[in-house]
Amino acid sequence: MAQTHLIVGAGNMGGALLSSWVGDSLVNPRNLVILDPKPGSEAVYLIERGARHIEDADDIPKSVRVVLLAIKPQLFTGLSRKLAAALPAEPLIISIMAGTATDTLARAFPDAIIVRAMPNTPAAVGRGITAYAAGDSLSEEQAKLCEALLGANGEVIRVADDRAIDAVTAISGSGPAYIFHLCEALTDAAMQVGFDAKTAAQLARATLTGSSALLEASERSATELREAVTSPGGTTQAALDVLMADGALINLMRQTVQAAFDRAQELSG
Repeated sequence: MAQTHLIVGAGNMGGALLSSWVGDSLVNPRNLVILDPKPGSEAVYLIERGARHIEDADDIPKSVRVVLLAIKPQLFTGLSRKLAAALPAEPLIISIMAGTATDTLARAFPDAIIVRAMPNTPAAVGRGITAYAAGDSLSEEQAKLCEALLGANGEVIRVADDRAIDAVTAISGSGPAYIFHLCEALTDAAMQVGFDAKTAAQLARATLTGSSALLEASERSATELREAVTSPGGTTQAALDVLMADGALINLMRQTVQAAFDRAQELSG
């Protein structure tokens, strides 16, 4: 069976994508080549079921047609030349490396079809959202393939260009950290009003996960759901008077996303 799909870097995100590809029957394990000196547990599981494991780019088979770059960006410079020399002509390269611009990828792989994508960590539980950008050279068939592969772990959208990918990085890419910090803050506030750390964490976590599930299940907007919880003159209104005073939370989130966006553009350079 031809080995047609190469993944370079099979850690947390790469491994999660691989597992979904195989779990959704998008790729047979025997079609996979995994280039990683220390593959993660999900990749090891697939290697045991027929995926080929290699540690040197020189061993990449010429049958490879699709490449997923999932290594840390700082490793790319040292590896890109060997990869370019080893890959067959005109591969489809999907990069999920943060901060590595399309132009950088195109210079490293001048005859490749380049797709730059930004997933997020909820992909590990099949609840991610991934945005991707590609030039006009990406055919309709290739776009469908990309969307199938990237959408195996959740939702997928196509955006215009690198700038939009940087914006996605600031919103959904970094966004889980904002949500986790909100959970930390709510836990701290629960402790302030008298709960022990374990109970405070349980209350905060269940509130966030339950509210997220309700938001997903409901046809109502976030604004409508917020208003449904808020009785005039009640406890929620008292709390929102603090959060919404002079657009406090909205302004803070705008500053947060802008800072991440600016840094993403600096890294993409």
